[in-house]
Amino acid sequence: MGRLAGGLRTKFCALVSILPTGNDTSIALKEDHPSPLDANSLRLLIKIWSRETALKFLAVMSAETPITLNVNPQDLQVQTFTVEKLLEPLIIQVTTLVNCPQNPSNRKKGRSKRARVLLASVEEATWNLLDKGEKIAEEATVLKEELTGALEEVRKESEALKVSAERFADDPCYLPKREAVVQAARALLAAVTRLLILADMIDVMCLLQHVSAFQRTFESLKNVSNKSDLQKTYQKLGKELENLDYLAFKRQQDLKSPNQRDEIAGARASLKENSPILHSVCSACLEHSDVASLKASKDTVCEEIQNALNVISNASQGIQNVLVPPEPQAATLASALDELENLIVLDPLTVTEEETRPSLEKRLEAIISGAALLADSSCTRDFHRERIIAECNAIRQALQDLLSEYMNNTGKKERSNTLNIAIENMCKKTRDLRRQLRKAIIDHVSDSFLDTTVPLLVLIEAAKNGREKEIKEYAAIFREHTSRLVEAMYPSV
Repeated sequence: MGRLAGGLRTKFCALVSILPTGNDTSIALKEDHPSPLDANSLRLLIKIWSRETALKFLAVMSAETPITLNVNPQDLQVQTFTVEKLLEPLIIQVTTLVNCPQNPSNRKKGRSKRARVLLASVEEATWNLLDKGEKIAEEATVLKEELTGALEEVRKESEALKVSAERFADDPCYLPKREAVVQAARALLAAVTRLLILADMIDVMCLLQHVSAFQRTFESLKNVSNKSDLQKTYQKLGKELENLDYLAFKRQQDLKSPNQRDEIAGARASLKENSPILHSVCSACLEHSDVASLKASKDTVCEEIQNALNVISNASQGIQNVLVPPEPQAATLASALDELENLIVLDPLTVTEEETRPSLEKRLEAIISGAALLADSSCTRDFHRERIIAECNAIRQALQDLLSEYMNNTGKKERSNTLNIAIENMCKKTRDLRRQLRKAIIDHVSDSFLDTTVPLLVLIEAAKNGREKEIKEYAAIFREHTSRLVEAMYPSV
């Protein structure tokens, strides 16, 4: 690789030297003033062919699992900072050529280097480059056809640039020949861009191979049947996670899209967090295979890990991850009361006995049923329980009064004062019931969070001492306590 780099450095100086730049129509680049394109072009090409190691790695791993890349090799969209940085000097150089003036300048022409010698050096450098690429393409087991096609395109455009530059060297002041060099340089830029993006795809496939390897071990870990296999498989999973995380981090840093970088960062964190949890849950499932809650926990953790792998796979390829919309939350007493308040304000012209009364009464009874469940809870104080019952009766009577007023105003264009008073009274009773329900919720929170560690501590102590009967009893208490905690965390009003 070092010998190749040394040869390319001298020969690329020759390639750049025959290209006209800026406003000068002659071959004015002196040998002691190399173009800024030299070193950058060299680094670009070395970047392309340094993929040989990755290709050898893929040649081994692709025999186990074929990887499908969901990207178009002909797409010239640059997705990474590396490709963008390596292409930037070439783009600047070609842009300079494209934007050159149509008429030659009056500047004093400099002495050019010997064109024939330079062209021979360019040809030698090009063939050395293509020879190296062909050897890599022959050994490749992935993207072989695309890589071969990209090399052929670079060979074609390099030959075209060589011919155009040779003609330009014979007559550097002839504008059409200069324009021909510009077009040839632009075509070569497109060919090199495609080859560089193809090299970036090989990096992506290397990452996807590690995703696939982690996936296989992950599936094995889910289906282990004994503690010995569990420990061995988890150790293997840890090593593969370390390798996958390293490559995913490199891809994360290189991607231009902030959203895709954030997605990979979140997925990496999820894998690190959930892998130890999966080990613990699988271990517990082996000991207690009949516990449904453990199986549910295992399924949840596995789903989190699988989602993280999918995110890394998609984001590394530039594919937008589809966010699953959250499930709609169940209706609460608060939302039901809000909806009732909105529905009681009606136009008297649209009110009918057959439709309006059953609809509003049904909604109110559903609210009262929920309030009754809260009132009957063991955490609700007796005083608050009585107040909830009283407010339920009051709001039920307020609705009947309101419906009677609506019937009296049927067919009228405007609501009467009596009807407006009935609406206001119904809203007031709704607020009174809501206030009592909130006080009951405070009772729940106070009792549930008074000492949250006691049920867990006694369960742990029973487990340490091996008292199976007490474990079952305390487990039931702990489940009941956690249910109350959840209810207190997400109050209905």
